[in-house]
Amino acid sequence: MNMTISGSVWKYGDDIDTDVIIPGKYLRTTDMQVFAEHAMEGIDPDFSKKIKPGDIIVAGENFGCGSSREQAPLALKHAGISCVVAKSFARIFFRNAINIGLPIIEADVSCQEGEICTVDLELGKVQCADRVYEGTKLPDFLQEMLLDGGLVAHRKKQAKN
Repeated sequence: MNMTISGSVWKYGDDIDTDVIIPGKYLRTTDMQVFAEHAMEGIDPDFSKKIKPGDIIVAGENFGCGSSREQAPLALKHAGISCVVAKSFARIFFRNAINIGLPIIEADVSCQEGEICTVDLELGKVQCADRVYEGTKLPDFLQEMLLDGGLVAHRKKQAKN
C-alpha cells in the first residue's frame, strides 16, 4: 500500500454508527463478499452498487460509533473503500480499522460528494481540489501496520524477522 491515496468522495455526516455501516442481520456470516454487498446499507441501500474500488469516505464526527464489531471496517474495505477521512472516529472503530488494514485519518475536510481527494497518510494531509487540510498524522508504528496490511499481517512479518 502506498501512503498516498486518491479517490472519489462519498460524503456522510456525524455519528455514522456500525449498524449503518453493516446492519446486524449480516453479522452471522464470515463471507467478506456479503459484507461488501451490504456496506453502508443502513444509510444508502445502493452504496455497494455505486462505489468504485479506491473510493474514499469523508465524514463528520464520531464515525463508527455503536458496537465494537470488526465487521464494520471489514465491510468498507471489502466494498473497495481505500480510506476513511473523518473529523473524529469512535475509538474502537479506529483501532479495528487499523487492525484490519483500512487506512483512516482524522481531518476536518470540506468537500463535495464525487470530488477527487488525495490523502497523504505519511504527512497527515488531505487535499481536495486546491484546498489542503491538516489531519492527525498516525504514529509511525500504526502507519507501518497499515503498510503491512493490518495487525495479523504485521505480526506475521515481525515473526519472520
